Amino acid sequence: MKRTKICCLMLACVLLCSACGNAEVSDGARQAAPATDTQPGATEGEPGETTLVATPLPVTAQKPVLQNGETYTGLPALPLQDFSVTDPENTRGLSNKKIGYSYGVAKNGTPHETSVQNQAYFSGNGYRAFCLDTVSTEKTLYLTFDCGYENGYTEKILDTLKEKDVPAAFFCTLPQVEDNPALIARMINEGHIVGNHSVKHPSFPTLTRLEMAQEIQGMDDYLRTNFGYSEPFFRFPMGEYSDCALDLVGSIGYSSVFWSVAYEDWDLDNQRGTQYAFDTVTSRLHPGAVILLHSVSPDNANALGQIIDWARAQGYVFKSLRDFPQT
Repeated sequence: MKRTKICCLMLACVLLCSACGNAEVSDGARQAAPATDTQPGATEGEPGETTLVATPLPVTAQKPVLQNGETYTGLPALPLQDFSVTDPENTRGLSNKKIGYSYGVAKNGTPHETSVQNQAYFSGNGYRAFCLDTVSTEKTLYLTFDCGYENGYTEKILDTLKEKDVPAAFFCTLPQVEDNPALIARMINEGHIVGNHSVKHPSFPTLTRLEMAQEIQGMDDYLRTNFGYSEPFFRFPMGEYSDCALDLVGSIGYSSVFWSVAYEDWDLDNQRGTQYAFDTVTSRLHPGAVILLHSVSPDNANALGQIIDWARAQGYVFKSLRDFPQT
């Protein structure tokens, strides 16, 4: 196959504030150049591969600007990684059909059959994706949060996790990271995972393979440069994925993280109180569960300590996604 050479600039979200104080998001500079063999600066990969050239974010996307190679965490900045996109044109014909992730409501300490089938599908097709730990003999739980914006409750959640000595993963979009560097640095420095939730939170099945990789790399580049940090865990925006998207995420070295326990906690107009959050989450726990909560929920923030204490009293052990058994 003729080798494709493409030089890509980073996709980034730049938050621009107007005079009236309204913020609007604009695209950054990492765009795909035309696929030609004569493109200057293109990086040559294996046949059928396109390599995204790691390029530092423009200064306008780094707010506030760090001086003298500093990072928000105090860790040394990491070198940027070139992402090789295999089969950028999807010549294998992998399905782009949009799948809205479904997990079912677990009961009586047993995962719902939908979650069991999901994990079997991921493993059986060789995808680096998981929603359920079917290997560990312990009663393991993996606590994860989605973070698209900040309303003040994440810090309370971090306080509880620190008090209870529980690891968690926070899946963040680039604007969340840019707007809250101290909070993100605290997550990292206290041993939690900051997961990749993309640059602009698009529906991945609507993107090309190259665009998917750009969404992930834009976030990864920013974390490496400004936090000295990177970990290969990704969560699809809105839980929308496809076979092609699963394949792409795994091909660039990331694991797609889904879930087997969740509830409608993101709607701030429909919060039902601490007791409801406690009862709902604890009634759905089961061994091997990947728990999805949203950090904007006051109910979650208030109930989290009680949920942790109850789970431990039932013999559950909270583990990091870093410990998730690879199958």
